[in-house]
Amino acid sequence: MTKPILLTAGGTGGHLFPAQSLASELIRRGYDVELATDERADKYGSAFPAREVHIIASETMRGRSPMALAKTGFSLLRGTLQARSVIRRLQPSVVVGFGGYPTFPPMFAARLTGTPSILHEANGVMGRANRMLAKGVTAIAISAPLKGLEPALARKCVETGNPVRDAVIDAARVPYPDQEADGLFRLLVFGGSQGAKFFSDALPPALKLLSEPVRARLHLVQQCRPEDLERVRTEYQALGIHAELNSFFTDMPSRIASSHLVISRSGASTVAELTAIGRPSILVPLPGALDQDQMVNARALEAAGGAFVIPQGDMSAEQLAHEITCLMGTPETLRNAAEAARSQGKADAVQRLADLVEQVASGAIILKGDGA
Repeated sequence: MTKPILLTAGGTGGHLFPAQSLASELIRRGYDVELATDERADKYGSAFPAREVHIIASETMRGRSPMALAKTGFSLLRGTLQARSVIRRLQPSVVVGFGGYPTFPPMFAARLTGTPSILHEANGVMGRANRMLAKGVTAIAISAPLKGLEPALARKCVETGNPVRDAVIDAARVPYPDQEADGLFRLLVFGGSQGAKFFSDALPPALKLLSEPVRARLHLVQQCRPEDLERVRTEYQALGIHAELNSFFTDMPSRIASSHLVISRSGASTVAELTAIGRPSILVPLPGALDQDQMVNARALEAAGGAFVIPQGDMSAEQLAHEITCLMGTPETLRNAAEAARSQGKADAVQRLADLVEQVASGAIILKGDGA
């Protein structure tokens, strides 16, 4: 019997989806997989193919006051003790972390127990939590080359790409849909909880500025927060726009595949899915992030010709309406952007990452970092 492999990820889709992809691949290779995460994973946990899910205490850094720091520190300490207990009981061959503060306790516990570990960095810039963990891991799996890493960390890096779910790989087989000059134009809009709120406020006034013939062509699918659904639905009905709205779509990969254009945030998993499936997008990076990881992701895809980036602070209803109208009127531009996006996808990322996991788990690979 091989030892199990413990995956750990923050309880959001952006962290859990690549972990879910790796779990499925490792199970196909005959491994038992378990997951350590936080309570937010309940929304996605039913789809995660883990033998067991361990809920570990954690806390995001929410402020720098003594009370906030003490609360965060206590929660992380409690989570580390919980995670250490799980690791001692399971004796996993390797622990693989996918980012976010909920990964800190299990990854630190792996270091304390001498368990081999792999840190996956999905973005084009290493996040704060991952920077704190990087020195203590065996290897760092990266989606794209990272700039500014110190040599000891750079020697640990292996470029694998960002794994996508099996449903995304299936959707990637769907060719980009043809667009008739006066036919339906399928527009998909989504973006996490904050993104959904922003787009619920930004899209209706922008679409109101479209000409009536352009609006008549739209077939809109949009993610909205539950409290915004009725308001946004009423606004679209008044504009005569055919819109399908929901707070969560379980079949998002197939909806991406059927779209002519996507408007979204630019988190690492979103960009990985857009590039794997090969769909053009208007990306509006989440503003205010200290690491600016979404802006880095978006600009990289824009530089490749696969996306059109509008910073949230610069976006007006007029600008968004103009961009949508221009793209709807130039199908060749969208098709070229779809091909450019697909050229950036790494469809074999999960195989690459699973290979690395097997190598580290077996002791066949020990990358040279400072290990401190």
